Amino acid sequence: MPNERLRTTILEKGLTPVELAAALNVDPKSVERWISGRTPYRRHRYAVAAKLGVDEAYLWPDALTRDQVASASESEIVNVYPHRWTVPSELWRNVFTNAEREIGVLVYSGFFLAEDAGVQRVFRKKADEGVRVRILLGDPDSPSVSQRGKDEGVDDAMAAKIRNALVLYRPLRDVDGIEFRLHDTVLYNSIYQSDDQLLVNTHIYKTPATSSPVLHLRRVAGGDMVSTYLESFEKVWDEARPLDEA
Repeated sequence: MPNERLRTTILEKGLTPVELAAALNVDPKSVERWISGRTPYRRHRYAVAAKLGVDEAYLWPDALTRDQVASASESEIVNVYPHRWTVPSELWRNVFTNAEREIGVLVYSGFFLAEDAGVQRVFRKKADEGVRVRILLGDPDSPSVSQRGKDEGVDDAMAAKIRNALVLYRPLRDVDGIEFRLHDTVLYNSIYQSDDQLLVNTHIYKTPATSSPVLHLRRVAGGDMVSTYLESFEKVWDEARPLDEA
């Protein structure tokens, strides 16, 4: 059966099978066979996935056993912090500073970032370098934000923090390369992305985000934890409203 995911991804990246073969130093006929349905050797699967910027498991979902996926996913865990307040302050800036392609922030308010002038400087600098910066904040008028405020026992303070964050982000809102959107989803995790590296702040009922655990993750070939969180980010982004339309 033809591998339509591979064929489509090659086209989406603006490549031809011959160009992909040249980049991987393989015979073009090998790439044609892969598109036709043959599963390449593992080293070639890694190379193709890296070149196309997608997960190996997406292109060849049946190539890895369940145990191999589980092992690779476990290896994506860099560290686990019991509370957000235990995450070293310099880690947040270092993670964003290392971005070369993309920075993503999915939160309700993320007020601790908005008020950090150093982080804002990093966002601006990275945007100037061509890194795409996307910031998703909760819609302060949405039922989801209202409910989260009630759940955390702060009521209207949650919406107020979002409005304050929007004010603090005002210097970045007209910077080329930095995009803001408002979402109204039920947020199970706050996600902070720097390329293939994530800080994921879990949310626990009746517990403030600052007191909830944080996972530090880095993508590993064959793993699917990071890709799962990134897919979630994209779904929220696609459904959110640009800030200037709010």
